[in-house]
Amino acid sequence: MIHLPNDDGDCGWYQALAPRPAVSPLNGDEKADYVVIGAGFAGLAIARRLAEQAPQARIILLDAQRVGQGASGRNSGFVIDLPHKFSLEHPDPAHKQKILNLNRRAIALLASRIEQHQIECQWSAAGKYQGAVGERGLAYLDHFESLMRDLGEPWRAVEGPELAKVLGTNHYQRAVFTPGSYLMQPAALVRGMADALPENVRLCEESAVRGLSRENGRWAVKCDRGTVSAPTLLLGTSIFTREFGWLKNRLLPVMTFASWTRPLTDAEMQRYGGQLDWGLTPADHAGTTMRMTADRRIMVRNTYKYVPRYGHSVNDAIRQRIRSDHRAAFLTRYPELAEVPFSHTWGGVYAISRNFTNYFGKLDDGVYACACDNGVGAAWGTISGTLLADFAQGHDSALLRDIQQVTGMPSKNPPEPLLGLGVRSRIRLARWQSRSEL
Repeated sequence: MIHLPNDDGDCGWYQALAPRPAVSPLNGDEKADYVVIGAGFAGLAIARRLAEQAPQARIILLDAQRVGQGASGRNSGFVIDLPHKFSLEHPDPAHKQKILNLNRRAIALLASRIEQHQIECQWSAAGKYQGAVGERGLAYLDHFESLMRDLGEPWRAVEGPELAKVLGTNHYQRAVFTPGSYLMQPAALVRGMADALPENVRLCEESAVRGLSRENGRWAVKCDRGTVSAPTLLLGTSIFTREFGWLKNRLLPVMTFASWTRPLTDAEMQRYGGQLDWGLTPADHAGTTMRMTADRRIMVRNTYKYVPRYGHSVNDAIRQRIRSDHRAAFLTRYPELAEVPFSHTWGGVYAISRNFTNYFGKLDDGVYACACDNGVGAAWGTISGTLLADFAQGHDSALLRDIQQVTGMPSKNPPEPLLGLGVRSRIRLARWQSRSEL
């Protein structure tokens, strides 16, 4: 039995888009050269690279949902170049530079495809702010500045009226601006990437995988209405990789939540007084992420939940409490916009590991995977998926060697119920410690 995604139907990014044409699920028994499971950032990158490197190959890309409904369409709309906080603290400068270079190659890949295929996704070289409210956040911000100096990366401190002019609020004491990150509409981007796949890739949406088997050197992937077999199986399935029997007890399913407003009116924009198209992440990682989109929506993201049953672990009452918490964070920052309602509240599941290690490589005969992006999925999914296709085809490159050097095996988790107790306690402690930053 494979446990499937159970995402809510209220993702603002996805709901803001026009309806997609009717689906074309897998129907009947088929053969292919490659089967890719998961049509998020990683799976789309895998399928595209396979098709480019082997234009005569037949590639089938499966997803249990519509493209953009899963985790890749539910993030905060950042494509971040800098390594994650824990990677930034790695003692080896060369390790950090490799991750930075991989992320920037991902950004360049995305930018070129957006331009080539004219994908409308609010793509913007807007950079990113890392903001602090109180003493705890300011201490984290000081530490971040020291890491930037050690890395030799450009950054700029922003505070006072200059910061308020950008954010439209005096709530933040100080922020550090780094110029290398990009902003985008994630559901629009992954849908646009899916629509621009090469002709030798067949995308089958709403084709949930129900089982896997191997016979005579081929993997048979069983869906509701048919089966596809291929000698090579590639997984861009993040947390759901464990549902296929690999990386079990090594990945932690965590859900984060966001709410956003309807687009602000002209009068509301005047009261807001800030700029359009910016993104702010908290210096204290358990704090609140904020976005002002290019189409005038203010987004609030905070709250983490351990979700061993994915979306089934969250009910309507929990979602309502989270929406109320988001509302409080919004009003603290923008009391002059108290009458502006939230139009959507949603959650998205991603994988983290206890040792903050990404997985990249071969899982079994003919099975390859990149999994566990540890919260930076847009860039990492794009580059790890691209290089995984190269690896599966036997290619070599400096970038491929780099990603192999900076990835590894996620550490094993303790058994339940100890795991659940530990993760939930850690999340509650982090929320309490970071309460001034929420």
